Amino acid sequence: MPRSNLKAVIMTKKPSRQKVFTLLVEVGRSDDDGMPKGATGAALMCYASGIDEAEAVRETVAILKQADLSPLDVSGYGTLDERLAEGHEISDDEKELMQRALDENSVIVAQMTPFFDEPGSGDQ
Repeated sequence: MPRSNLKAVIMTKKPSRQKVFTLLVEVGRSDDDGMPKGATGAALMCYASGIDEAEAVRETVAILKQADLSPLDVSGYGTLDERLAEGHEISDDEKELMQRALDENSVIVAQMTPFFDEPGSGDQ
């Protein structure tokens, strides 16, 4: 391709339609899941890129299954703009993780909170 045509192609690239969605994923136990002994499952706070929330959920579930986790339920909390419009306070660290998910077209697990049947059973 002649150099002048290449420059035109680069300059006319369409902006990405990808957005980052905040998802809370509840997972159950499975072999080799890496969760603490005595945990019955966990909640994972994830930032996932996708054209829409449905795609972000599908990608997140697929990635978690590859990591030997057992997704049970996914709750969507929207994009950064949607969350800000709802009055959510979002830290700079959280915004950086969201930007990273967008830049890398990836799923970022920002936090994992294990569940235990009995209070204090994870402290042993």
